[in-house]
Amino acid sequence: MNVSVFDMTTMQHLWSTPEVREIFSERNRLQKWLDFEAALALTQAELGVVPKAAAEEIAAAADIDRIDLQAVAAEVRRIKHTLVPLLKGMQAGLSRDAVEYLHYGATTQDVVDTGLVLQLREFDRVVRRDLGAVGRQLIRLAEEHRDTVMVGRTHGVQALPITFGHKCAIWLDELSRHAERLDQAGPRVFVIMLVGAVGTQASYGPRAAEIEAGTAKRLGLGASDISWAPSRDRIAEYVTLLAMIAGTLGKIGNELFNLQRNEFAEVEEGFTEGKLGSSTMPHKRNPVAAENVAMLSRSVRYSAAMMLEAMVQEHERDGIAWKSEWKAVPEACLVTGAILMQAEALLKGLRIDRKAMDRNVALMKGYLLSEKVMLELGERVGKNTAHEWLYEASMQGIQKGTSFGDALAAHPHIADAFTAEEIDQLTEPSGYLGTVGEAIDRVVAREKDAAWLADAGAGPQASSPPVRRTA
Repeated sequence: MNVSVFDMTTMQHLWSTPEVREIFSERNRLQKWLDFEAALALTQAELGVVPKAAAEEIAAAADIDRIDLQAVAAEVRRIKHTLVPLLKGMQAGLSRDAVEYLHYGATTQDVVDTGLVLQLREFDRVVRRDLGAVGRQLIRLAEEHRDTVMVGRTHGVQALPITFGHKCAIWLDELSRHAERLDQAGPRVFVIMLVGAVGTQASYGPRAAEIEAGTAKRLGLGASDISWAPSRDRIAEYVTLLAMIAGTLGKIGNELFNLQRNEFAEVEEGFTEGKLGSSTMPHKRNPVAAENVAMLSRSVRYSAAMMLEAMVQEHERDGIAWKSEWKAVPEACLVTGAILMQAEALLKGLRIDRKAMDRNVALMKGYLLSEKVMLELGERVGKNTAHEWLYEASMQGIQKGTSFGDALAAHPHIADAFTAEEIDQLTEPSGYLGTVGEAIDRVVAREKDAAWLADAGAGPQASSPPVRRTA
């Protein structure tokens, strides 16, 4: 029975990707728990804490394909514990001696938290790759439309001229900071949990620090200087960062959704034969890709809010807050994976309508350039006087329905200050773009060979983050 948007055959492609669903599948989740048990046993054997033969047996048995998950599930429901039934399923393939050294000194949260971190590290490679793919599309659009003049809007209404390339370069600049944040967060997030029941490591004995460091190294994780069982900021930081990435992509989706309104019609997302806009209005070409990106963004932001709630823990740890992560973290990752994939496709197929942009620039009949004229006139008569004259001319012109140029020529004082040729030059939108071109060039040049974009077309990276101890 499929009850979630993540597993419905007809819906899952909108909310997730096969790759990320596999990372957060139940089998992979449980396999990560087994990976912890194997790494712990092998490290303990290396340090002489458990017999080598037992550890090797445990490591060989740490394979989810060798365990009866239906039997595990039935036992979870019976004893109301998430891990112990899995360990019992694993014991079935072990000798009596090896069974005694399985999960030696560990507590459930050690296993579950480390497993989650391993899943996040696997997912992180996907995020980095796909974030780079989106960045590459924004570089392309910024370069292609560096000089494509369009209306810049503030408070929802026309303000001053910009270029579409400038808009894309701003988005690129923002994503580059998220890539930097991912780099910075990695050493804090990809850290093992190996602290025992209350965080003292007492159950691991006098070589606890060595066991932690060795197990962490085997798993490609960092080690901590003290327990983080009640300190959920590591996981909260990562999900909040995903929410920020989703926020940027949601903003892009929302902007492209609005620019596709018939009244603007400045862009249009890719249209394929057979794509249906409405069940009752055959003419419609709805901006479904843009609106889906914007919609998905909200889900991740709400997951981040749940993670912030999970930071409030009772005493040394509790399940009230901790278990909410089991829902919030996978959902945030699944949806972020979908947003990245869909945002890249949206940008890749985006069509820019320069004629529509020109039409909208001309919509206000030149009044879009009032700031430029005011500054030019202000140099001759003073800024306040220039503002007063231009206000008078603008109000009269708008009321009469005349162009800005005609309104300027009709104002006695302004007509004396400028020639007709100067008025034409002052009301040309492409002549008032400031440093837009230079800013685009700076961002594109800086990011074109940036590391976060280097592997945008590659698959998930196999390398692990460096092992280090973190506070």
